[in-house]
Amino acid sequence: MFALRVVKSSVGCSAALYRSSPGVKASLKCTRSPCSLQAAGARYISAYGYTQAKVLTYSKYGEPKDVLQLHKHSIPAPTGTQVNLRLLAAPINPADVNQIQGVYPSKPPFETTLGTPEPSAIGGNEGAFEVTSTGSNVTNLSTGDWVVMKRTGQGTWRTHAQLDESQLIKVDKEGLSPLQVGTVSVNPVTAYRMIKDFCNWDWIRSGEEWLIQNGANSGVGRAAIQLARVWGINTLNVIRERENPKETEALKKDLLDLGATAVITEAELLSGDFRAIVHKLTKEGKQPIRLALNCVGGKNASAMAKALAPDSHLVTYGAMAKQPVALPSGLLIFKNLVFAGFWVSRWGDKNPQLKENTIRDIFDLTRNGKFKDIPVQEVKWTWDKDYSELVQEVQGTLTGYRGGKSIFVFEE
Repeated sequence: MFALRVVKSSVGCSAALYRSSPGVKASLKCTRSPCSLQAAGARYISAYGYTQAKVLTYSKYGEPKDVLQLHKHSIPAPTGTQVNLRLLAAPINPADVNQIQGVYPSKPPFETTLGTPEPSAIGGNEGAFEVTSTGSNVTNLSTGDWVVMKRTGQGTWRTHAQLDESQLIKVDKEGLSPLQVGTVSVNPVTAYRMIKDFCNWDWIRSGEEWLIQNGANSGVGRAAIQLARVWGINTLNVIRERENPKETEALKKDLLDLGATAVITEAELLSGDFRAIVHKLTKEGKQPIRLALNCVGGKNASAMAKALAPDSHLVTYGAMAKQPVALPSGLLIFKNLVFAGFWVSRWGDKNPQLKENTIRDIFDLTRNGKFKDIPVQEVKWTWDKDYSELVQEVQGTLTGYRGGKSIFVFEE
């Protein structure tokens, strides 16, 4: 018995898949000379429709360099409501690394569904994928559509995946790039919901109210600056000093160009001059600071809280300093401040439709030029990419000052 199937490689080369008899492994043969399939590192696709995939997994908690493994497995053709996917872009977030270390509250399931020797979890919680094929009962997705994950813990650090249609959010990809779609679910959604949900802004006073935030150069910080600008909210942004004054001033200018109202350093925040700085910026206190966004903690967060107007919120979504937030009693008694926390993973899992609506709103702002990309460091993930290079990027996410968020970009 003989089977022949013609496919098109990513380099424009036609190739035939041959199977000479039952039980004999299919082989890939180029139909054009010279053949460039091998040079391109083409994936093996069987005559039965199986796709080879690679995935970063871990079977125990620890440092990524010690526990991550690159696992190869086969994905069959989808059936029913199943959808086969190809990775476009998947960021490496600090929370993803914390999850691998075992110190993050959300822990994905350890399973053997991918054929790993031990029960394993898949790294990554955010990313953009393209639909490559669909099961016969899929109703809302078609080949070529772009999607993001509906819930956390579904695993995004993989070249290909098979998921149920119900686990995915379809994206209108017009006017968007894979990087924009792949980085929307965590940082922009976090900024959007904190600004919207923790303060009853007086929209009539557009341009007369403020929020203050630390970690202003982070993905959340940059998103908050842009959303606040769109919504008529002033922003006072705190950054850490860089290695030299020129780098600090360059970062300040970068954020001001993005739409920040004012940018100060942490040293200025903790100095005796901070009260005077706030007094001047807010027109002698006539423009209240009504919301503080905290991802640092410690003295940094306490200093921001002192600048808040009565009946305001300080929302904590991170703890970079690994120090507790000190709450002076006077702020609670006399200012009636409210200290809250926000975890986008839990919020998104509880509010899937609102999450989808938020994502669509952010994409609309992006298409209209009102929301710009965050700085990223692209990590090209080709089929023959060395395992150590992938793991090194994950391990380095929590170290030092980085020029941008690392993001896996798959290239077939």
